[in-house]
Amino acid sequence: MSEVPSRSLKRILVVLDDDPTGTQTVHGVPVLTVWSVEILARELATSPVFFVLTNSRALNKKAAIEVANTIGTNLRAAASKAGVEVEVISRGDSTLRGHYPAEVDALADGLGWSDASISIIPYFGPGDRITRNDVHFVGSPDAQDPTRIHYTPVGKTEFARDATFGFTHSNLRQWIEEKTAGRVASDSVVSVSLEDLRDRSIGDLTTRLNRLEKATTLVVNATQDSDLSTFCEALAQSETRHWIHRTAASFVAIRAGIKPSALLRGSDLVRSDEQVGAGGGLVVVGSHVAKTTEQLEQALALPGVVGIELEVERLLEEGQNGHLLEVGSQVSTALSLGSDVVLFTSRKVQMGVTGEDSLDLSIRVSEGLCSVVADLVSVPRFLIAKGGITSSDLATKALGVRRAMVLGQLQPGVAVWELGEESRFPGMSYVVYPGNVGSRDGLADAILRCRPTRA
Repeated sequence: MSEVPSRSLKRILVVLDDDPTGTQTVHGVPVLTVWSVEILARELATSPVFFVLTNSRALNKKAAIEVANTIGTNLRAAASKAGVEVEVISRGDSTLRGHYPAEVDALADGLGWSDASISIIPYFGPGDRITRNDVHFVGSPDAQDPTRIHYTPVGKTEFARDATFGFTHSNLRQWIEEKTAGRVASDSVVSVSLEDLRDRSIGDLTTRLNRLEKATTLVVNATQDSDLSTFCEALAQSETRHWIHRTAASFVAIRAGIKPSALLRGSDLVRSDEQVGAGGGLVVVGSHVAKTTEQLEQALALPGVVGIELEVERLLEEGQNGHLLEVGSQVSTALSLGSDVVLFTSRKVQMGVTGEDSLDLSIRVSEGLCSVVADLVSVPRFLIAKGGITSSDLATKALGVRRAMVLGQLQPGVAVWELGEESRFPGMSYVVYPGNVGSRDGLADAILRCRPTRA
């Protein structure tokens, strides 16, 4: 576990994560899935940085606001009780999906921080998400030369067409105006450019931060980790003020001073036969983005893998007493026979009339997956969850996780948790695999890494 340098943090760093994939850049850091004043106060007294999993991206706007406001209120009381001050990160998606500005506003209200300055920092190195000249880009391997990365403005990607969180602008200043319905005008947003971060001194940047008016919204450009390191160094030296950072995962580790660690090996994850018997591992795929579908095809082609489809149309028609019972029986049988099972939702996306209707359908599908996992008879040798909503719901609803520890990363951007003693599978390594992260063979590789090495 890396120690957090005292010079980097004047306050305890609390990360509210809108799905579990935000832990993809850290190690040796606890994750809470509950947030009473008592629990938060205890964590504030012992941990210099920790995550609170809100899973708000899976909630409708009203529910997300209620959760953010409650956590803000409880965090304010817990900080007072523990005698500490906090700095807050609202960790969101590097492709700009999520309840912004609603949950940030609700969090500030709960904390009593009407003067909070808001930084928008969606840079995420492992996923090739960069910001240049205030425009945010999503990188992907070039079709002609996979060794090269092709960058597309985020407003022209599939993520901008999300049924619930869609948007049109790639320029972050314009995106902020769009998402706030004009409350924050694009020309009022302060930009920290690449030139500011690379050509000016830390002292100059610190002075600029000190001169910001209260309740300012600013955009931080970055195309590499060192850009954020420079910003965080200036932030550490600046005058104390209330900050809520709306960021992707890269900022969390850099702000906390957590240095990268070596990727985990399969031997770090596989539990012994004495713990789980000789059964197979389980992979649950709920994400339906194009990258996940491509990875799913490769995983299903692996020898020793049994693919079992949860047919979404049947699930929505038949409910708990129909298709789910059939699927659950198939999964349990295959696991008991020693096969690695890939349980996946049908690839055709079911859309509602409105964005909230579509989100409700997604929630019902996730509940179906949770039901299957909760009713397992055999304990899987390993468990991989593919997709943010999927991994969060499985952890909290199917596995009963209240506190977990982030062990590190299996692949860049792919976190592994050690589940707490209160969970259904104590001590199990739980792989949190984001939907839009990883190479074409990434999911198949994760399965192979998690398999035991046999003589």
